[in-house]
Amino acid sequence: MMHVQHSLLYVRKLSFVLIHSIMLLTFSGLGCQSAYYGTMEKLGYHKRDLLVRDVTKARDAQQEAKEQFKSALDRFTKTLDIQGGELQEKYEALNSEYERSEAKANAVRNRIASVEDVSEALFREWTAELKQYSSSALRKKSQEQLTKTRTHYAQLIKVMKRAEARMDPVLAKFKDQVLFLKHNLNAQAIASLKSELVSVEGNINSLIKDLNTSIQEADSFIAAMPKDTD
Repeated sequence: MMHVQHSLLYVRKLSFVLIHSIMLLTFSGLGCQSAYYGTMEKLGYHKRDLLVRDVTKARDAQQEAKEQFKSALDRFTKTLDIQGGELQEKYEALNSEYERSEAKANAVRNRIASVEDVSEALFREWTAELKQYSSSALRKKSQEQLTKTRTHYAQLIKVMKRAEARMDPVLAKFKDQVLFLKHNLNAQAIASLKSELVSVEGNINSLIKDLNTSIQEADSFIAAMPKDTD
């Protein structure tokens, strides 16, 4: 019985992913954001569900970026200990780390942008629907919940954007080192790069700290959002 329940849950999650992806492809090119959200709601996926999913994806993207930047730092450190004959090989490995780091950073940016889009639509709809209440008591309760959710979301997006802002300086400095290594494939280049290790390491460690804070805030936000009772 438990196996069947897990299978049904997996199928439901997979269906959500497929429908979500198809709808994004269908409506993103048309600029029909409201049509997209309307269609998803008819299929049983409300904006709060989409927001939780996008926050989850943003959190996961940040986790992947954190691991990639740690890998890049490790590769950068090892590159400084190589012999002259291995320089070309190590440059190529370091450049690959940079390219993967850049890709992960772009994934984080895209996920955060998606979180901002769906949250804006959710809060706009929620605010408009407050006027539909006939019960002032229920309207007040819903308004309080909206205010609480907005406050929690504001904290979430603040730390997410802070972590996002940290990525560009790290990538820029990382790219500088890769380019310098590319243009100076010799032992002297390695010697001069060693003086940059402390700076690069400090930047990446600060980024990882901010990403960890953002990931924790995302977990807190997801846990606080109302769950479906289905």
